[in-house]
Amino acid sequence: MPASSARARRPVGAPAYSWLVDTREAAQRWAEVWERGWPAHDAAAIAALYAEGAFWQQHPFRDPDPGYLVRVFAEEESAQCQFGPPVVDGDRAAVPWSAQTRLTDGGTEDLAGVSLLRFRADGLVVEERDFWNAAEG
Repeated sequence: MPASSARARRPVGAPAYSWLVDTREAAQRWAEVWERGWPAHDAAAIAALYAEGAFWQQHPFRDPDPGYLVRVFAEEESAQCQFGPPVVDGDRAAVPWSAQTRLTDGGTEDLAGVSLLRFRADGLVVEERDFWNAAEG
């Protein structure tokens, strides 16, 4: 069947493409891995959530930092975090989170944020933009 025929039968307002990934499931897996991996400082488990070459902006006023996890985990003595349920639309999800960290210099931080995620068909993240704020303790 020609592509134009398939398009003609698509319901009005339906996306012109389909996702093989269940975005809610992928976002929930992302949150669960982060929730376990952050306190354990398991950069490898977290990195496995991302497609090669994925765009990850850790803060809106910073350039993406490929070494972010290694650097930040080295600055933390411990962390507790909580991730909320994802809000999903198509291949995108927004996931709220909060964390309390104890730093190696003796300080503490309370963090609250949201991660905006875009997934590819295999469930890996291809784009992440984080928005968060911190209060030092």
